[in-house]
Amino acid sequence: MEEFKFKKKYGQNFLQNKAIIDKIARVADIKPNSLIIEVGPGSGNLTIALASLYKDSNILAYEIDNSLEDVLVGRLNNYDNIKILFTDFLKADIVNDVCKYNYLNLYFVSNVPYYITTPILFKLIDSNLCFEKIVMMVQKEVGDRFCSSVSSKDYGALTVILNYFFDVKKEFIVDRNQFYPRPNVDSVVVSFRRKEKLEKVNNKELFIRLVHDSFQFRRKTLRNNLKKYNLELVESILCKYDYDLNVRAEALDYKIFVDIANTLSRA
Repeated sequence: MEEFKFKKKYGQNFLQNKAIIDKIARVADIKPNSLIIEVGPGSGNLTIALASLYKDSNILAYEIDNSLEDVLVGRLNNYDNIKILFTDFLKADIVNDVCKYNYLNLYFVSNVPYYITTPILFKLIDSNLCFEKIVMMVQKEVGDRFCSSVSSKDYGALTVILNYFFDVKKEFIVDRNQFYPRPNVDSVVVSFRRKEKLEKVNNKELFIRLVHDSFQFRRKTLRNNLKKYNLELVESILCKYDYDLNVRAEALDYKIFVDIANTLSRA
């Protein structure tokens, strides 16, 4: 791909190592007759690996860069289980797109453009589509946040929300030298497997908003960050877990936020 004019605005860094690409495809562990969503297929290397390994499943890929159409169409022409939509995934109606397929399980497997990693995850969550598994290659420091534990320096709002929906696992590190052009950071492949049984949340929007507000000023306590909420109710739940309003959000497990959100929703 040396002759290709890479576009920095799309975060284009193409993984060239076939062994690593195949490893990502195997980590996905796709069940038969599934639909796989990919974002940013780029030169099509991962797309081909998925199509070859999971011949009885379909791949729906979104590529924002129209200048890649000739490259992708040429490389993927012999695969009848791949469809490429040349559009912005973040603006796409993925629920409508997915409805056009018959499948038993839904997966997301992608070397995502790093600058839109978080918006992609929230789009997947907000879609209410039931993903069997999500596999993403992300910047290593972002992967550290995804997988961080309570009270660690990387634990934040995104960690809490992801841990509510998924069991998150770091799969393996990918050295920056495996990409062209070479990025400035190493990467990590992370998998998200939807929890078999989610904690009941009365109002998902309230839960997500509460978590974000709790972390809005990281060094401040919940007493300061949640001033617009009913602090008496918030404290009544915190007391159940031996905390009070002087606690910082980073000390709380996602289940405590669920309890607080449910209590507020009933008030």
